[in-house]
Amino acid sequence: MIKYIALYKKPADPEGFDEKYFGTHMPIADSVPGLVRAEVAKVQRVFLAGFLGDTELHLIAELYFESEAAMKAAFKTPEWASSGANLAEIGGMELVAMFSAEVVS
Repeated sequence: MIKYIALYKKPADPEGFDEKYFGTHMPIADSVPGLVRAEVAKVQRVFLAGFLGDTELHLIAELYFESEAAMKAAFKTPEWASSGANLAEIGGMELVAMFSAEVVS
């Protein structure tokens, strides 16, 4: 299993961002073919934030796929493209760092 992780910095208007993120972005992301599970968590507190500098985290999104091949196939779908366009539209691209990680346990 592999997951695609998005770490979001705290936006200037957290409530407004959340309304758009959960109201429009996640429904699109949830429609991506091959997605096994999507999980979003609101960051409550950061421990040992040395490498983050003064960055205040807001959300962590984890999108799970059966394999790297399934994830790469999902990246080629219209739903994934729509998800990215929506994220740009709601101002999320300036807030996010994304990466993938293999689930090992």
